[in-house]
Amino acid sequence: MNEKAMVLFSGGVDSTTCLGLAIERFGREHVIPLSIVYGQKHHKEVEAARKILEYYGIQGMELDLTPIFAYSDCSLLSHSHSEIPEESYASQLEKQNGAPVTTYVPFRNGLFLASAASMALSLGCSAIYYGAHRDDTAGAAYPDCSEAFLKSMNDAVYEGSGKALRIEAPFISCNKAQVVKEGLRLKVPYELTWSCYEGGDTPCGRCGTCLDRQKAFAENGVPDPALACSI
Repeated sequence: MNEKAMVLFSGGVDSTTCLGLAIERFGREHVIPLSIVYGQKHHKEVEAARKILEYYGIQGMELDLTPIFAYSDCSLLSHSHSEIPEESYASQLEKQNGAPVTTYVPFRNGLFLASAASMALSLGCSAIYYGAHRDDTAGAAYPDCSEAFLKSMNDAVYEGSGKALRIEAPFISCNKAQVVKEGLRLKVPYELTWSCYEGGDTPCGRCGTCLDRQKAFAENGVPDPALACSI
Protein backbone atom coordinates (compact mmCIF):
# COMPACT_ATOMS: atom_id res chain seq x y z
CA MET A 1 0.00 0.00 0.00
CA ASN A 2 1.35 3.43 -0.94
CA GLU A 3 2.06 5.85 1.88
CA LYS A 4 0.39 9.25 1.99
CA ALA A 5 1.98 12.45 3.25
CA MET A 6 0.56 15.77 4.40
CA VAL A 7 2.74 18.80 3.64
CA LEU A 8 2.56 22.06 5.58
CA PHE A 9 2.40 24.41 2.62
CA SER A 10 2.58 28.20 2.75
CA GLY A 11 3.51 29.05 -0.82
CA GLY A 12 7.02 30.17 0.13
CA VAL A 13 10.38 28.81 -1.02
CA ASP A 14 10.91 26.24 1.74
CA SER A 15 7.44 24.72 1.83
CA THR A 16 7.17 24.63 -1.97
CA THR A 17 10.49 22.81 -2.19
CA CYS A 18 9.22 20.44 0.48
CA LEU A 19 6.06 19.89 -1.56
CA GLY A 20 8.09 19.14 -4.68
CA LEU A 21 10.19 16.62 -2.77
CA ALA A 22 7.11 14.93 -1.27
CA ILE A 23 5.57 14.64 -4.73
CA GLU A 24 8.77 13.00 -6.00
CA ARG A 25 8.86 10.56 -3.07
CA PHE A 26 5.18 9.68 -2.66
CA GLY A 27 3.57 10.52 -5.99
CA ARG A 28 1.26 13.45 -6.61
CA GLU A 29 -1.88 11.48 -5.84
CA HIS A 30 -0.55 10.58 -2.38
CA VAL A 31 0.32 14.11 -1.21
CA ILE A 32 -2.07 16.40 0.69
CA PRO A 33 -0.91 20.03 1.00
CA LEU A 34 -2.26 21.90 4.03
CA SER A 35 -2.18 25.72 4.03
CA ILE A 36 -2.84 27.50 7.33
CA VAL A 37 -4.06 31.05 7.81
CA TYR A 38 -2.96 32.55 11.12
CA GLY A 39 -3.98 36.21 10.92
CA GLN A 40 -1.06 37.46 8.84
CA LYS A 41 -1.06 41.00 7.47
CA HIS A 42 -1.54 39.93 3.87
CA HIS A 43 -2.65 36.90 1.88
CA LYS A 44 -0.01 36.90 -0.84
CA GLU A 45 1.36 33.54 0.29
CA VAL A 46 -2.14 32.05 0.26
CA GLU A 47 -2.63 33.33 -3.29
CA ALA A 48 0.78 31.94 -4.26
CA ALA A 49 -0.05 28.57 -2.70
CA ARG A 50 -3.21 28.27 -4.78
CA LYS A 51 -1.30 29.04 -7.98
CA ILE A 52 1.36 26.47 -7.13
CA LEU A 53 -1.26 23.80 -6.42
CA GLU A 54 -2.81 24.58 -9.79
CA TYR A 55 0.63 24.18 -11.38
CA TYR A 56 1.04 20.74 -9.81
CA GLY A 57 -2.57 19.75 -10.39
CA ILE A 58 -3.16 18.99 -6.71
CA GLN A 59 -6.10 19.92 -4.51
CA GLY A 60 -5.01 21.30 -1.16
CA MET A 61 -6.69 21.95 2.17
CA GLU A 62 -6.89 25.17 4.19
CA LEU A 63 -7.24 25.75 7.93
CA ASP A 64 -7.75 29.01 9.85
CA LEU A 65 -6.00 29.28 13.22
CA THR A 66 -6.22 33.08 13.48
CA PRO A 67 -7.94 33.24 16.91
CA ILE A 68 -5.09 31.38 18.61
CA PHE A 69 -2.63 34.19 17.85
CA ALA A 70 -4.90 37.04 18.94
CA TYR A 71 -2.71 37.82 21.96
CA SER A 72 0.58 38.03 20.12
CA ASP A 73 2.21 41.28 19.00
CA CYS A 74 4.29 39.53 16.35
CA SER A 75 4.95 42.00 13.55
CA LEU A 76 3.56 39.60 10.93
CA LEU A 77 0.04 39.67 12.37
CA SER A 78 -2.69 41.98 11.10
CA HIS A 79 -3.57 43.34 14.56
CA SER A 80 0.03 44.05 15.53
CA HIS A 81 1.38 47.59 15.90
CA SER A 82 4.98 46.40 15.46
CA GLU A 83 6.85 47.26 12.28
CA ILE A 84 8.38 44.53 10.16
CA PRO A 85 12.17 44.94 10.37
CA GLU A 86 13.95 45.83 7.14
CA GLU A 87 17.22 44.08 7.83
CA SER A 88 18.76 40.64 7.83
CA TYR A 89 18.01 38.06 10.51
CA ALA A 90 21.64 38.24 11.63
CA SER A 91 21.33 41.97 12.30
CA GLN A 92 18.06 41.48 14.16
CA LEU A 93 19.49 38.74 16.36
CA GLU A 94 22.51 40.85 17.20
CA LYS A 95 20.26 43.68 18.41
CA GLN A 96 18.10 41.31 20.45
CA ASN A 97 20.98 39.40 22.05
CA GLY A 98 19.94 36.13 20.41
CA ALA A 99 16.24 36.29 21.35
CA PRO A 100 13.73 35.25 18.66
CA VAL A 101 13.14 37.91 16.00
CA THR A 102 9.95 40.01 16.01
CA THR A 103 8.65 38.00 13.05
CA TYR A 104 8.57 34.85 15.22
CA VAL A 105 4.92 33.82 15.68
CA PRO A 106 4.74 32.13 19.12
CA PHE A 107 4.95 28.33 18.74
CA ARG A 108 3.45 28.57 15.26
CA ASN A 109 5.06 25.41 13.93
CA GLY A 110 4.02 23.54 17.05
CA LEU A 111 0.39 24.46 16.53
CA PHE A 112 0.58 23.82 12.80
CA LEU A 113 2.11 20.39 13.27
CA ALA A 114 -0.32 19.39 16.02
CA SER A 115 -3.30 20.44 13.90
CA ALA A 116 -1.84 18.68 10.86
CA ALA A 117 -1.31 15.52 12.92
CA SER A 118 -5.00 15.22 13.73
CA MET A 119 -6.02 15.84 10.12
CA ALA A 120 -3.29 13.60 8.69
CA LEU A 121 -4.34 10.68 10.89
CA SER A 122 -7.97 11.08 9.84
CA LEU A 123 -6.90 11.09 6.18
CA GLY A 124 -4.71 7.99 6.46
CA CYS A 125 -1.33 9.72 6.16
CA SER A 126 1.80 8.21 7.67
CA ALA A 127 4.00 11.33 7.43
CA ILE A 128 3.85 15.10 7.82
CA TYR A 129 6.42 17.12 5.91
CA TYR A 130 7.44 20.65 6.81
CA GLY A 131 10.14 22.82 5.32
CA ALA A 132 12.13 23.97 8.35
CA HIS A 133 15.80 24.54 7.58
CA ARG A 134 18.84 25.54 9.57
CA ASP A 135 21.01 28.26 8.07
CA ASP A 136 23.32 30.63 9.91
CA THR A 137 20.56 32.15 12.05
CA ALA A 138 17.34 30.15 11.68
CA GLY A 139 17.75 28.05 14.81
CA ALA A 140 17.99 31.13 17.01
CA ALA A 141 15.63 33.36 15.04
CA TYR A 142 12.92 30.70 14.95
CA PRO A 143 13.29 28.13 17.75
CA ASP A 144 10.50 26.00 16.24
CA CYS A 145 12.79 25.33 13.27
CA SER A 146 15.49 23.64 15.33
CA GLU A 147 16.48 19.99 15.30
CA ALA A 148 15.68 19.71 19.01
CA PHE A 149 12.15 20.99 18.37
CA LEU A 150 11.67 18.57 15.46
CA LYS A 151 12.78 15.61 17.56
CA SER A 152 10.48 16.54 20.44
CA MET A 153 7.46 17.12 18.21
CA ASN A 154 8.10 13.97 16.22
CA ASP A 155 8.37 11.91 19.41
CA ALA A 156 5.09 13.37 20.69
CA VAL A 157 3.21 12.86 17.43
CA TYR A 158 4.62 9.36 16.91
CA GLU A 159 3.62 8.23 20.39
CA GLY A 160 0.33 10.15 20.38
CA SER A 161 -0.71 8.60 17.08
CA GLY A 162 -0.08 5.06 18.26
CA LYS A 163 3.17 5.07 16.25
CA ALA A 164 1.21 5.56 13.05
CA LEU A 165 2.44 9.03 12.09
CA ARG A 166 5.84 10.72 11.89
CA ILE A 167 7.08 14.23 11.21
CA GLU A 168 9.80 14.77 8.64
CA ALA A 169 11.75 17.95 7.96
CA PRO A 170 14.01 16.93 5.08
CA PHE A 171 15.93 20.22 5.10
CA ILE A 172 16.47 20.55 8.85
CA SER A 173 20.26 20.28 8.51
CA CYS A 174 20.43 22.41 5.34
CA ASN A 175 20.89 26.12 4.82
CA LYS A 176 18.54 27.97 2.51
CA ALA A 177 20.96 27.87 -0.42
CA GLN A 178 20.92 24.06 -0.19
CA VAL A 179 17.11 24.11 -0.10
CA VAL A 180 17.06 26.18 -3.29
CA LYS A 181 19.62 23.87 -4.90
CA GLU A 182 17.32 20.91 -4.26
CA GLY A 183 14.34 22.87 -5.56
CA LEU A 184 16.18 23.70 -8.78
CA ARG A 185 16.84 19.99 -9.23
CA LEU A 186 13.15 19.30 -8.68
CA LYS A 187 12.21 22.14 -11.09
CA VAL A 188 10.10 23.80 -8.40
CA PRO A 189 8.12 26.77 -9.83
CA TYR A 190 9.89 29.39 -7.74
CA GLU A 191 8.48 32.13 -9.96
CA LEU A 192 5.09 31.41 -8.35
CA THR A 193 6.31 31.49 -4.74
CA TRP A 194 5.95 34.40 -2.34
CA SER A 195 8.16 34.97 0.71
CA CYS A 196 8.07 38.73 1.38
CA TYR A 197 6.57 39.82 4.69
CA GLU A 198 4.98 42.81 2.99
CA GLY A 199 1.90 42.48 0.79
CA GLY A 200 2.86 44.69 -2.14
CA ASP A 201 2.60 43.91 -5.82
CA THR A 202 6.26 42.90 -5.83
CA PRO A 203 8.60 41.77 -3.03
CA CYS A 204 10.01 44.63 -0.95
CA GLY A 205 13.57 43.28 -1.16
CA ARG A 206 14.36 44.68 2.30
CA CYS A 207 12.74 42.42 4.92
CA GLY A 208 14.64 39.49 6.44
CA THR A 209 12.98 36.83 4.32
CA CYS A 210 13.52 38.75 1.06
CA LEU A 211 17.21 39.18 1.88
CA ASP A 212 17.44 35.53 2.93
CA ARG A 213 16.02 34.14 -0.31
CA GLN A 214 17.95 36.56 -2.56
CA LYS A 215 21.18 35.36 -0.96
CA ALA A 216 20.15 31.71 -1.39
CA PHE A 217 19.46 32.11 -5.11
CA ALA A 218 22.66 34.13 -5.60
CA GLU A 219 24.69 31.34 -3.99
CA ASN A 220 23.22 29.00 -6.60
CA GLY A 221 24.23 31.34 -9.41
CA VAL A 222 20.68 32.21 -10.45
CA PRO A 223 18.56 35.34 -9.94
CA ASP A 224 15.58 35.25 -7.61
CA PRO A 225 12.60 34.79 -9.96
CA ALA A 226 10.33 36.60 -7.52
CA LEU A 227 12.08 39.86 -8.40
CA ALA A 228 10.93 39.53 -12.00
CA CYS A 229 7.41 38.24 -11.33
CA SER A 230 4.47 39.34 -9.20
CA ILE A 231 1.62 37.22 -7.84
